[in-house]
Amino acid sequence: MRAKLAEHLGEGETALDGFHAKLADRHSKELRGQSLSALRLQTFMSATHPIRAKLAALDSEHLRRCAQRVIAIEAEAIQALSDKIDHRFTQACELMLACTGRVVVSGMGKSGHIARKIAATLASTGTPAFFVHPAEASHGDLGMITPSDVVLALSNSGETDELLTILPVVTRKGVPLIAMTGKPASTLARLANVHLDVSVQVEACPLNLAPTSSTSAALVMGDALAVALLEARGFTEDDFAASHPAGQLGRRLLLMIRDVMHQGAEVPSVQSGSSVSVALVEMTRKRLGMTAVVDAQRRVLGVFTDGDLRRALDDENTDLRLTQVDALMTRGGRRVRADVLAIEAARLMEEHQVSALLVVDSDDRLVGALNFHDLLRARVV
Repeated sequence: MRAKLAEHLGEGETALDGFHAKLADRHSKELRGQSLSALRLQTFMSATHPIRAKLAALDSEHLRRCAQRVIAIEAEAIQALSDKIDHRFTQACELMLACTGRVVVSGMGKSGHIARKIAATLASTGTPAFFVHPAEASHGDLGMITPSDVVLALSNSGETDELLTILPVVTRKGVPLIAMTGKPASTLARLANVHLDVSVQVEACPLNLAPTSSTSAALVMGDALAVALLEARGFTEDDFAASHPAGQLGRRLLLMIRDVMHQGAEVPSVQSGSSVSVALVEMTRKRLGMTAVVDAQRRVLGVFTDGDLRRALDDENTDLRLTQVDALMTRGGRRVRADVLAIEAARLMEEHQVSALLVVDSDDRLVGALNFHDLLRARVV
């Protein structure tokens, strides 16, 4: 028995030694990695490093001038779009307004990124739209496009192979095509029902290669379409909020008081005739800084607040243990309905300089309560 126990203990010590060896090896590799990273950083910071030397040659004034030149070139390209807003822009808007389906926006490369943004802007401003990748379209996604849709295709050259490949199918379906290109004589421009010219004189890239001015111009033309359609549809703040329920505007225009108020057992209330001490216990338990004073039918008679308590404490003739809460409460109190926008509660609190409101029904029966912290938690304010 002792021999076997000794054998097991020996195996355990061997395994433990192996574990420690692996741990030490791992720690050593981490230290070597950290040393290598520190060495690389030290090498880069050295004045002899080629990239560091190039950065030193570019003074801050040169970098600022470069940025200002890019902004000036792109601003000029965008300003030039104003002269290109003609009857074709109106025709494009009319096609999209008459569309009973969706506006399908498509483009490759940088134009594809702009197309995605245009589709998102259209969809959020009242024009149903989505993006289709032209390469994926020729492998099955063309089935997403129906005869009731309108296609908006973006290509600076107007010769993007992936777009030209799917055009015959789009045409056979009888889908109207709006093209946005920088080459009015291109294949895509010629095949489109409506062509929007977004050509630019020069890219902001010093090599005149990277899409910079051209993508900015296309993006602005897309925004122009979206806003023109927004106004034509009579799109309102309420409509915008309906498609942005998680945004601040959505919360301000959609959240009702019933969505943020305390209800049921969480609502502080005491019966008329209760002592101030009972009201204080209720205020402490519910932690809203006040309590409603109600009659037998739960109709609100008034509200007892922290402010009422402080005023009572300043009165030497008031015995809080014997005084009824009715004598110290604010009669009526500030009240609001549950079906009112939560932002209206914030306006009432600010107007009347109060931090809490009672929520009542049409018969003035207490149904809820809320304070400023509830509005903050709901991010209404």
